[in-house]
Order: sequence, then structure tokens, then C-alpha cells
Amino acid sequence: MSIQLCVFDAYGTLFDVDAAARELALEEPRLTEIWPRLAADWRRKQLEYSWLREVMGDYVDFWQLTRDGLDWAMEAQGLNDPDLAARLMALYRELPAYPEVPEMLDALHHRGIGRAILSNGAPEMLDAAVHAAGVGHLLDDVISIHGLGHYKPRGAVYELIAQKMGVAPEETCFVSSNGWDAAGAAKAGFRVLWVNRAGVPVDRLPYKPAATLKDLRAVPDWV
Repeated sequence: MSIQLCVFDAYGTLFDVDAAARELALEEPRLTEIWPRLAADWRRKQLEYSWLREVMGDYVDFWQLTRDGLDWAMEAQGLNDPDLAARLMALYRELPAYPEVPEMLDALHHRGIGRAILSNGAPEMLDAAVHAAGVGHLLDDVISIHGLGHYKPRGAVYELIAQKMGVAPEETCFVSSNGWDAAGAAKAGFRVLWVNRAGVPVDRLPYKPAATLKDLRAVPDWV
């Protein structure tokens, strides 16, 4: 069946999760040397906490997980500064999109392909990020897992796409920069494109992407 809809993960796929630490490092000397490790630890713990809370059945929203991940990452770097944490969180709320995002979404629009986000992000987070990136007019919907109270890669999360958009998995292309998310979407029956920006090995999971891309520019060629 032909693809009618393209659904994107948000953080790390459309929005640059390293940007908050990288941007603040330009004006905060304490971050000049350590911001790459801080950003990597922040993202890693944010995701780990989503998986662990999912397993434990102890849901809190993704904004809280983002703050918890930052607290861990800052402590790991010997930083104890609530004002610095607040500045980083404010920047995270307004992450920029990757440079190729607007043109890619516009190309899908002109081909008549629907465009949506499915994200772990809380609704307020997603609204702020979409607005800051200036891509709201290029999206048909932004779907948060918050109302469900479960995180990816739980199967019920991916079912939200058909429920909200009315498009079957076999008519939907799912795009994510996270290998584990790509595997979850593949298990759910979507055509999956994995955006492997870091060039890391594919996850050892039984569900594989249909294609691996270096960035989002080639997405329209696959739908």
C-alpha cells in the first residue's frame, strides 16, 4: 500500500537535543569543555528514566524526566547550581529543529503526505518546541503519549497514530533517530526509517528499519 502519512519522533529526530548545552556553553565558561558530556549524559538519563519508570509502572511526565536527567548529568560533572539548571531547562523547552527539517516537511506536504509527531514529550513541551522551531504550519498533528501514561516503545503508544490520524500502520512511515524507537515502530507494523546521525551500530533487536538515513533530507524519497 502507498504511504499516506509520515510520523516523526520529536527529540533527537526533529529537534536538536544537544542545542541547550551547546548554546549555553557559548556564554557560560564552566560548560566550555564539558558541554558534550553533559548533553550526552542528560539525554541518556532522560531516556533511561522513561524506560525504568515504564517497567516500574511509575509514570511522571517527560518534563520531569528531563529535569531528573539534567540533575544527574550536572552532579556527574560536579555542578550544583539551580540557576544554571533553570537556564538549561529553559533552553531545552525551545530547542531548534535540525537545519533540514523545514524543507523536508515542506516537500512531504507538496507530495500530499500527512505529517505528524508522536513523542514522549509532554504537550506543553511539544507545543513550545514546535513553536520555537517554526514548523507548526508544516504539521497536521502533534501526538503526545501523556494522556496514555505510558512511554515508548510500549505497543499501545504506536497505536495512538491510527487512533488520532485514522491511517493504518501499513500506510504510515515512521521516522526516528532512536534505534529502540525504530524497533518498536517496526514491531507495530510501520515502514520505519532510522535516522542514524551518530553512525552507531543497529540495535540487536528482532525488528529492523526499512532503511537507515544519515539525516532527514532523504525522507521524501522513501515515501
